[in-house]
Amino acid sequence: MTISMYQASVPRFVNILGNLSNILDKAQAHIDTRKLDDATLTTYRLFPDMLPMAKQVQIACDAAKGVVARLAGVEIPVHEDNEKTLAELKARIAKTIVFVQSVTPEQIDGTEDKDIVIKRGDKETHYKGMQFLLGHAIPNFYFHVTTTYNILRHNGIEIGKRDYIGNP
Repeated sequence: MTISMYQASVPRFVNILGNLSNILDKAQAHIDTRKLDDATLTTYRLFPDMLPMAKQVQIACDAAKGVVARLAGVEIPVHEDNEKTLAELKARIAKTIVFVQSVTPEQIDGTEDKDIVIKRGDKETHYKGMQFLLGHAIPNFYFHVTTTYNILRHNGIEIGKRDYIGNP
């Protein structure tokens, strides 16, 4: 049995983003119980040269919507990266899930050899579709979701592996 480009992307992103949203619910409960400011968590970094928690969520969402859009050949939705609260981050996750789910298997399957060019400043990186999905986008997505999880866990949010994995 083979796995399609769609199966390797959309359902996985939707599942983990949903789990991330649920984890943010637990973080919100923690903040509410202790009467803390959201910024206690959203601006927290594991190390000074790492991005804060809010940026980790933004990048995870960007990775998911970016790869799906590029593979499907549709425009990537733009978000302003201005979320400061857990509720705003949850709203971003929800928008990302809606977009990712709007793309059909027919739009993504068969894109294994599609040329993908990523531009950062004046540098271009060239990929084929499968290489981009499996070698860049998925690892990048999971890195930022995991970093978010680690920041929250480090700050005492009672979450565990089951919260992260959910019910795939």
